[in-house]
Amino acid sequence: MTEQINNRAEQAAERGDRKSRRGYVVSDKMDKTVVVQLQDNVKHSLYGKVMRRSSKVKAHDEQNAAGVGDLVLISETRPLSATKRWRIVEILEKAK
Repeated sequence: MTEQINNRAEQAAERGDRKSRRGYVVSDKMDKTVVVQLQDNVKHSLYGKVMRRSSKVKAHDEQNAAGVGDLVLISETRPLSATKRWRIVEILEKAK
């Protein structure tokens, strides 16, 4: 058991820490690809107001399981295409 944990830690150290984010699927019209909108709360450097910033990223969805409105957990990965650098780890909540 401890060998497996040590092995995983070594592999993670070799490839570096990978980012993981939560976001909502806003488009699933492509094959094996979804567009995920990420929200981030940022404090303004001078005025201190908390602002919402959002960005859209493309994520790989091997089974085409995610639909519009689903809350998903995505993880950073190697470049899969010209614009796709994320993959879906799991669907946290299906849309109603």
